[in-house]
Amino acid sequence: MSGNALFGRYWPAESPVHALDPRTKVLATLFLVVVIFSAQNAAALAFVAALLVAFVLAARIPLSQALRSIAPLSFIVVLTGLFNLLFVQGGAVYVDWGWLRISEGGVAQALFVAVRLALLLLSGSLLTLTTTSMDITEAIERLLQPLTRIGVPAHEFAFVMGTALRFLPQFADEFRQIKVAQIARGARLSTSPLRAGMASIASLIVPLFASVFRHADTLSDAMEARCYHGAKGRTRLHPLAFGRRDAVAACVLAAALAAVVVLNVMLEIG
Repeated sequence: MSGNALFGRYWPAESPVHALDPRTKVLATLFLVVVIFSAQNAAALAFVAALLVAFVLAARIPLSQALRSIAPLSFIVVLTGLFNLLFVQGGAVYVDWGWLRISEGGVAQALFVAVRLALLLLSGSLLTLTTTSMDITEAIERLLQPLTRIGVPAHEFAFVMGTALRFLPQFADEFRQIKVAQIARGARLSTSPLRAGMASIASLIVPLFASVFRHADTLSDAMEARCYHGAKGRTRLHPLAFGRRDAVAACVLAAALAAVVVLNVMLEIG
């Protein structure tokens, strides 16, 4: 596969993380979100960061590739950090230029929130890097299966999620191809399409949306040709089953949450 890992793209490898049941990895990702939001100080957040790095290394994914996979969404981290930097005040004032006021509290809050968001993105990326879109789809469907008794369309919801994850890397590749093609035609997009104006942005977005609709039509025709009728009558070649690794992973995450809570309490008391 390409050396550029992307959010939503599977990274094939033989590792203990890849071998986990997909349902365990989906639940573990949600649990990691709880752990990350439970971290209320820098020490607890550093512990969570070390834990995520350990998971990435256990999955035998190069750390540089894992970080590169969240690079397309890094603007969310940057914007959130800037908002906190400019609007959170407290402590010593570093910059005071009229409306622009940057204080010690704003810098600390901006760094804390930026690191927290980056860890959230990394935890989501770790799921997609170690689990195929089909396994994620089946895991979500199985987890939502009890809700079908109250009318929740578990299969349809899981199918939409899995399809979105499946096409996300492809659309990112097509966006790059469209950008290169437009530059070859004379568009000034080599530095930043935002600086080139709305016309240049439209030259990227319109072909991309046309490609999205074309893929949607193709997928719809393929499903109809194969007589797709949802979950009715569907069988599975490899049924999901929990194993010993899943129990170990659950214990590790429970211990991580306990450690974060202890760090929060100890530093608050101290």
